Amino acid sequence: MKNLKLDKEEKALLESVEKGEWVSIKNKNREISKYIEMAKSSFKKDRRINLRMSSKDVIALQTKALEEGIPYQTLMSSVLHKFVTGRLIEKKI
Repeated sequence: MKNLKLDKEEKALLESVEKGEWVSIKNKNREISKYIEMAKSSFKKDRRINLRMSSKDVIALQTKALEEGIPYQTLMSSVLHKFVTGRLIEKKI
C-alpha cells in the first residue's frame, strides 16, 4: 500500500482504520433495516397543505422545476425540508 496516491480525506480514513477506531457492527442486517425504516418515515408525505402564492412565484417555481426535471411540488417540498432542517444554503449572487 506504500505506492497508493491518497487524497487528504482518504489518508485520514486510512489512519483512522489503522488506529483501530472502526468497530464492526454485530447485527449488520438489523442495523441496516433500522436505518432504512428511519429514512422511509422521515420522507413519508402524510400531510397535505394548501398554500396561496403569487402567480409569478408559482411560474418561477415551475420553470425551475422544469429545468431540474422534477415536479414543482417536489421542488417546493425539497426546499422547505432543507429550510426547516437548516440545510438550505443561501447562494450569494
